[in-house]
Amino acid sequence: MPLVDMPLEKLKAYTGRNPRPADFDAYWDRALAELRAVDPQIEMVPSSFQTPNAECFDLYFTGVRGARIHAQYVRPKGVQEPHPAVVLFHGYTGHAGDWSGKLSYASLGFSVLAMDCRGQGGSSEDVGGVKGNTHRGHIIRGLDDHPDNLLFRHIYLDTAQLADIALGLPEVDPERVYAAGGSQGGALTIACAALEPRVKKLAPLYPFLCDFKRVWEMDLAKDAYEELRTYFRHFDPTHAREDEVFEKLGYIDLQYLADRIRGEVLMFVGMMDTVCPPSTQFAAYNKITAPKDLVIYPDFGHEGLPGASDRTIAFFLK
Repeated sequence: MPLVDMPLEKLKAYTGRNPRPADFDAYWDRALAELRAVDPQIEMVPSSFQTPNAECFDLYFTGVRGARIHAQYVRPKGVQEPHPAVVLFHGYTGHAGDWSGKLSYASLGFSVLAMDCRGQGGSSEDVGGVKGNTHRGHIIRGLDDHPDNLLFRHIYLDTAQLADIALGLPEVDPERVYAAGGSQGGALTIACAALEPRVKKLAPLYPFLCDFKRVWEMDLAKDAYEELRTYFRHFDPTHAREDEVFEKLGYIDLQYLADRIRGEVLMFVGMMDTVCPPSTQFAAYNKITAPKDLVIYPDFGHEGLPGASDRTIAFFLK
């Protein structure tokens, strides 16, 4: 097998390159305290899209800093007893997708909550207000401001808040709330289960937003990570602040949230991935202390992985 990264035996022992801020735990404890003080003001509006077997709603809630966040909510029609729910997260710059994509879960008796990330392709609000550069990307939004203003901090908190909403729905069994997504969605799946540890199972697919310095050192700050290169070229062309930049990015580096996960993990990785390199994903996976399993696709990159969707559904049904 050709290699784009380390051999598998080294990946299994890899512990990451990006620095972990000394106050990382205090940072996220402070963030969660801010989240708990928010009145979510939940609103559900029936969607214009409806089907005979499922009810579809536009769900809105208030996140940190006052942003109104949108999610699609699909629940099986006529199911009275508490049933499982899955929260779904989309890829970078995208949105929650078509309603029809959630019907396979609804047909199996699951409710589905699919979030639009603030400021990306869906209907969630980006309230802005950050100092410094906002050019080309959300990873670098807030790098020139206080770390509490990093945009992905807020997005991670939105995922936890959505899971909390799911856990509180009267029709949902709180012992069967799960999370899934690919790329950015895989990253947000990890963030969700780390910040809301009552999530019982999670299935991240080649997660983004792990081990930023490793991406940089592999010269793969392109595609999804291109904004790292753009940031340095425009705002720190001599790299005088390189150490500071990567340490600040450490606050939103998911490898350092991974050990907070308490739910069972089924993760998928393509060994030919040059968008989210395998080593960055292993940096997070290797720090998970909860029950976990990794499905490796030796010949696949950042693309559709055959059978991954079926294995995810089977995992949630088990």
